[in-house]
Amino acid sequence: MWPDTRLQELLDIEHPLIQAPMAGVSTLAMALAAANAGCLGSLGCAMTPPDALKKQLREVGQATNHPINFNFFVHNEPDLAGFDPQPMTAALQAEYETAGLGTVPEPKTGTSAFSDDVLDILLMSPPKVVSFHFGLPSPHAVTALKDKGVRLLGCATSAIEAKVLQAGGMDAIVAQGSEAGGHRGSFIGDPALNDMGTMALVPLIVDAVTIPVIAAGGIFDGRGIAAAFLLGAAGVQLGTAFMRAPEASTHPLHKRALSKTPDAQTKLTRLFSGRPARSLRNHLVDSLAHLEEQAAPFPTQRALIAPLAKAALEKGSTDFHNLWSGQAGSRAQERATSEIIDGLIKEAQDLLSHR
Repeated sequence: MWPDTRLQELLDIEHPLIQAPMAGVSTLAMALAAANAGCLGSLGCAMTPPDALKKQLREVGQATNHPINFNFFVHNEPDLAGFDPQPMTAALQAEYETAGLGTVPEPKTGTSAFSDDVLDILLMSPPKVVSFHFGLPSPHAVTALKDKGVRLLGCATSAIEAKVLQAGGMDAIVAQGSEAGGHRGSFIGDPALNDMGTMALVPLIVDAVTIPVIAAGGIFDGRGIAAAFLLGAAGVQLGTAFMRAPEASTHPLHKRALSKTPDAQTKLTRLFSGRPARSLRNHLVDSLAHLEEQAAPFPTQRALIAPLAKAALEKGSTDFHNLWSGQAGSRAQERATSEIIDGLIKEAQDLLSHR
């Protein structure tokens, strides 16, 4: 029995656990496995083209009646007018020449923000849950989705952001501590200056809002889940814990790096995309650390790094690959999603029943 059941009631799930949406990693097979285990499965749709999104919505509708969370980025579109690419381009040119890739390309947008076009697709086949990263969509999008009965989740990295999300119509809040892998969900102030950890963040957000709070960041076992409930959370979201599962589309070299990298080897960096995101340290992260502030605006930096990452992976190297990982990434297990969830639930419930 869970000490707080608000999230289960809100999302129509059995257990208050969410398999985090991870663009490029979470798959339909993973989301369905999590849903079939009584949790909320998620799909990271930030880089999903419109036709592929329509296909995912159709496949989910055909595969399950359980809720699946579709996650989107709601960042501001980048302004490249005042950006000087020369320092970053100069630093990368030698790497491009070594890899036989020629000239460093110009920064360009590859990942579009959540738009009315995406909204129209969702409204044609509404999923049961939609979540947002980097802030709130437009008020008319929130109203349209809620009118279709869609539950909405927003990501906060501070109490101020949590209050804005609640006022903006979110039904629950993911409180993302800085320990989390991948992109920081910050949207008020400079995200590089916001490094609050999960243990401090969760109770602050719990005290600031009245809707359910979901703890995220650095949680990898039943102890972390139990601790989140003691801090006032109504649920927990885990991402890196599933990255070595067979259902994950994590690159094999990325999975190997998670299994081999010692603790304390992650870093928040702008070098992959232009926004702070936690990755395992590699050649790019270490060699260009002095150029963090020169990264192109999100998400245009990715256009500079992606060719190097692809070429390196083809040669068996992760030197330039975005090795997203939470601070406890070394604890990710090579087990099926359902087995990971079963273990988490048993350990957490055992601990909570003896508190």
